[in-house]
Amino acid sequence: MPSTVMEDYLKAIYELQTEYNGARVRTSQIADYLGVTAPTATSMFSTLESNDYVEYEKYNGAVLTEAGEQVALRLVRNHRLLETYLTAKFGYRLSDVHDEADRLEHHISDRLVACLADELDDPTTDPHGAPIPTASLDVPDRPRGNQLSAFAEGKTVVVLEVDDRDDGVLEYLSNRQIVPETALTIESVAPFGMVTVSPVGRDESVPLPADVANLVWGASITNSDREGI
Repeated sequence: MPSTVMEDYLKAIYELQTEYNGARVRTSQIADYLGVTAPTATSMFSTLESNDYVEYEKYNGAVLTEAGEQVALRLVRNHRLLETYLTAKFGYRLSDVHDEADRLEHHISDRLVACLADELDDPTTDPHGAPIPTASLDVPDRPRGNQLSAFAEGKTVVVLEVDDRDDGVLEYLSNRQIVPETALTIESVAPFGMVTVSPVGRDESVPLPADVANLVWGASITNSDREGI
């Protein structure tokens, strides 16, 4: 069985592979993602390879093996179900729930995970809009959509997912109702990168720097679609 630290690395590799369409993950990326030094990440990559969890090539990064992916997906399922439960049952905010789930994900039993899924009627996405792997560790095929900065001015967009890695950004977005299932109108896209949006039904414009707008994914909707939101 992998250690807690090994599980953290495997989950991080999975999430970066997902973000970059299956590309190999370099030690520098993992170091930035987990807040560790590059030599520490390199050492762990070697440990993971010796345990058959990754295929690692020096200077070319690592990719998960089938065994490593199974460990990562189990952890992702635990994490996202915990986030969903804590939000639905205890009122955790989007900006708080990620760290809480991080602390619990390694220690929850498969039996309790099954109970959580049953209590929540087997949700397919977590509160941030990310897909929850099934009990058989299959990942639902759910389009992520496009980043907000990709939409033209005047478009109405429903938010599908927000990145969960920056608590400050999450708090800013959630306080302004830029959360999954919220409809937004793209008011303006400035040439220097600022995207201004307004949540449908609210008289408020929300300016988003490009790097923040790129942490929100959505899909264009029509006026008839808006009636159900």
